[in-house]
Amino acid sequence: MAGRDHATNQLKKFQEAKKDEAVPKLTTGAGALIGDKLNSLTAGPRGPILLQDHVFLDEMAHFDRERIPERVVHAKGAGAFGYFEVTHDITKYTKASIFAEIGKKTPIAIRFSTVGGEAGSADTVRDPRGFAMKFYTDEGNWDLVGNNTPIFFIRDPIFFPSFIHTQKRNPVTHLKDPDMFWDFISLRPETTHQVCFLFADRGIPDGYRFMNGYGSHTFKLVNAAGEAVYCKFHMKSDQGIRNLDVNKANDLSGSDPDYSIRDLYNAIAEGNHPSWTMKIQVMTFDEAEKFRWNPFDLTKIWPQSEFPLIPVGRLVLDRNPKDYFAEVEQIAFSPAHMVNGIEPSPDKMLQGRLFSYTDTHRHRLGANYLHLPVNCPFRTRALNYQRDGPMTFNTDYAGYPNYFPNSFSGPANVPAAVEHKFQVSGDVARYNSADEDNFSQVTTFWTKVLDEAAKTRLVENIAGHLKNAQSAIQDRAVKNFSQVHPDFGSRLRTALDKHLSASL
Repeated sequence: MAGRDHATNQLKKFQEAKKDEAVPKLTTGAGALIGDKLNSLTAGPRGPILLQDHVFLDEMAHFDRERIPERVVHAKGAGAFGYFEVTHDITKYTKASIFAEIGKKTPIAIRFSTVGGEAGSADTVRDPRGFAMKFYTDEGNWDLVGNNTPIFFIRDPIFFPSFIHTQKRNPVTHLKDPDMFWDFISLRPETTHQVCFLFADRGIPDGYRFMNGYGSHTFKLVNAAGEAVYCKFHMKSDQGIRNLDVNKANDLSGSDPDYSIRDLYNAIAEGNHPSWTMKIQVMTFDEAEKFRWNPFDLTKIWPQSEFPLIPVGRLVLDRNPKDYFAEVEQIAFSPAHMVNGIEPSPDKMLQGRLFSYTDTHRHRLGANYLHLPVNCPFRTRALNYQRDGPMTFNTDYAGYPNYFPNSFSGPANVPAAVEHKFQVSGDVARYNSADEDNFSQVTTFWTKVLDEAAKTRLVENIAGHLKNAQSAIQDRAVKNFSQVHPDFGSRLRTALDKHLSASL
């Protein structure tokens, strides 16, 4: 058994842990004892199976239904559990109970994932990584659903279904299609910032432990006095940043496609608990009004030189899932799951996600997905007027009326939880956001963040993918990158021409 890691030895370790216990009794799903699960019930040794074989029927009926629809995005992932601990006081910004005092601990769950691939895809592909956090607070669950990048491809959610379709399979060929990907990317130049992150070194993290997490969106924090500020959340890896080079990532895609899942599981099993430091950026309403960019634009960052990082706390993962399906496949995150003191901002992408995530969960898991142990707000009592639906088993509502308002001791409003009041004005219209400064922050990334070697790798990575698209789409993409910096576009054109010459 030498050389086998914790993940490979899971069954052996379980066997050793149970060696002094009596062998458990086998039952059906209904709890009935099973006398023989090695043979079907038949009429004679060669006769047909009997319909009365309830053991066989119980087994097969469940097997036929044991897969639920995979997530439309973020289908492949890993999860773990732990705690969040407050290390710095931010109560002047928010009344959220999770941040009430230094030293306070809150149970958490985090699911990491790739974005575009199916459930069976490789962990080491070039793709953004999901970084979804569930905080089981004493005021209800708070989900901070982000990525390993502080920005995103688009700023208007109306594009999201189309964008994701370009990451998936051509509906005719059922193959990944470079024309689809680069056609959309080049037609929507606001994608340029995120595309540069994606094709730079951080596009392939070395597992999930060695990457940062970001809430990405702009949120609103409200304190006990009713004062509000805008906020961005950052999770900085305490393990540091580590990325895979392209060749190693490609090798791992074939030799160990579950590389990131295995790495996270083994690290926790070995007691090497990964952790992240939570920090926030804060912007006042007055600063937001005067800021040179739209502060709610998800394709842009807030410069840390102007809005410095403020330390908040620490997230630690110290428990692997007991059952992957129950605790990771069925865990459901939604940006709409907020707590008192944390509210949405006018961020259009966030506004669009507030509905879509919970709607997806009700389709994928069912109307009562919040009753599942991994999703339920177990540190507080959920009491409302929602009733019935498949898999209803929460009896906390027993006896309460199912309508509101009522005169019969039903749950009542909590005035302290009323949302922060803010003013909105403007003509209702479909405003074009295509040209809201798509390149200036990317220019800073090219000129001030990347060194010469990193620039070369970025160009090579883009060219290696873009070379498969049609020439007209290539030209349009080169034009976009040239607007970031003429040298960027020139290098990319040269790299594409080399690929073309090599193919002739």
